[in-house]
Amino acid sequence: MRSAVTLCHVPEAAAGPFVFHGPLANGFENAARLGFDAVELFLPGPDAYPIQEILDLAAKHHLAIAAVGTGAGMVKHGLSLTDPSPARRTAALDFLKRMIHFGGQLNAPAILGSMQGKSGGDVSHPQALDWLATALLDAANTAATHNIPFIYEPLNRYESNLINRQADALAFLDSRAIPNTVILADLFHMNIEEPDLPAALLAIAPRLGHVHFADSNRHAIGPGHTNPAPLLATLREISYTGYLSAEILPLPDPETAAQHFLTSLHP
Repeated sequence: MRSAVTLCHVPEAAAGPFVFHGPLANGFENAARLGFDAVELFLPGPDAYPIQEILDLAAKHHLAIAAVGTGAGMVKHGLSLTDPSPARRTAALDFLKRMIHFGGQLNAPAILGSMQGKSGGDVSHPQALDWLATALLDAANTAATHNIPFIYEPLNRYESNLINRQADALAFLDSRAIPNTVILADLFHMNIEEPDLPAALLAIAPRLGHVHFADSNRHAIGPGHTNPAPLLATLREISYTGYLSAEILPLPDPETAAQHFLTSLHP
């Protein structure tokens, strides 16, 4: 298992659960100095930074790109794959696919989280799930052109009412025959939705592809209710070799949060 830290350069997400905010050069430098294996990028869009600049930063600091987030599509541009407007759904899918191509040039998978949207109003739950499945299939096939998987993240009930539990995400992907897609297990969301976190990880072992390793209060594990030891034991049991990524609040300050995160990986 490898460690990753989140780097955010989206002003609209300044209060979000990202460790280092601001220019990427600073974030890469901090990540390398603290001993992370990789960074997870949260950027305004696929054209925010030249690809070569990011590759150069990664090479300079000996860091991999663990994944690229697509949440700016929602928080900055207001896009959702389950928007009642066909034009807005098309724009959302276009943004998502451009982010996949962006990540592909970095050999990094893209994550679908908040852009999946929700049902309600004029959009029934079955209709929203159908739209989501169609978009996921397109995203998976787009990612395959770069020989990388696509990452789907179940969210908690307060952020989406589509798919909230890990096993339900696995069943959805399998029942809709969506290939080349792995599941992101975010411990913060799971603390709300799952009665047994290790069991939830075991249930999705065949498709587990990324982990946001956060406490129940979205801090680095320590001040909340999450016990990391059985989770790490389960991940070792299923031979998980992916990233444990710090999508956490930068509290009490970014560097301390990052250090606490790294400590939590070795309880």
